Amino acid sequence: MAGLAKGLAIIELFGSTSSRLSVASAAEGIGVARATARRCLLTLVDLGYVEHDGRYYRPTPRMLRLGSVYLEASSLPGLAEQHLTDARDELDESVSLAVWEHGWSIFVARAEAQRIVKTGVRVGARLPAHCSATGRVLLAALDDDDVREQLAGADRQRRTPHTVTDPDALLEMVRHVREEGFAISDEELELGMRAIAVPVADGVGRIVAAMSVSASAARVSAERMRREFVPVLRREAGRLGRKL
Repeated sequence: MAGLAKGLAIIELFGSTSSRLSVASAAEGIGVARATARRCLLTLVDLGYVEHDGRYYRPTPRMLRLGSVYLEASSLPGLAEQHLTDARDELDESVSLAVWEHGWSIFVARAEAQRIVKTGVRVGARLPAHCSATGRVLLAALDDDDVREQLAGADRQRRTPHTVTDPDALLEMVRHVREEGFAISDEELELGMRAIAVPVADGVGRIVAAMSVSASAARVSAERMRREFVPVLRREAGRLGRKL
């Protein structure tokens, strides 16, 4: 079972760090010896989940089976599809749905706008909670003690010069999210990109997901996001929530 855990940890490195891994980067990424990482990678090659070009290991299409298990078993992405599409068509921007997983915001559904420059967000991508709009919305569903615990245990990496990493400042931002009902990440995750998110609450008021829009900072101002995007996201998040 320890070997299985290491293999799954390596699988999770693909996409979160790079589309390809060397033995050295895999070993460093999961904190094991190179020999251990090599054995895990070779096992994944034998099983058909990874291919090896002599230097780098890359995921094969078979890897899609692992992600599709959640998408097929959970009703949330399917229920959200029409609402994401409706918001996308009205705003002409890509709209996503994310859920919480151990300090990360994981994207489980997305309606992509047709643009030359993509934001890089895709289904299955995970973003750190401390500097992503969806992550802060999901953190706001927790009480202050739990937020402090999550932030204390997180790798609060400074992604850009604008990234807020101080736990006390982040807690205040999460409190503000609770009050306003939305979160914005203004070039904190990536320079040139802004994102705004609202909570999706189920029938008993429990926040189960975050609905968000990400856009180029050069094209969309933070003020426009607050003024125009939030009402549309709230409307579609509310419609989705009534189905849950």
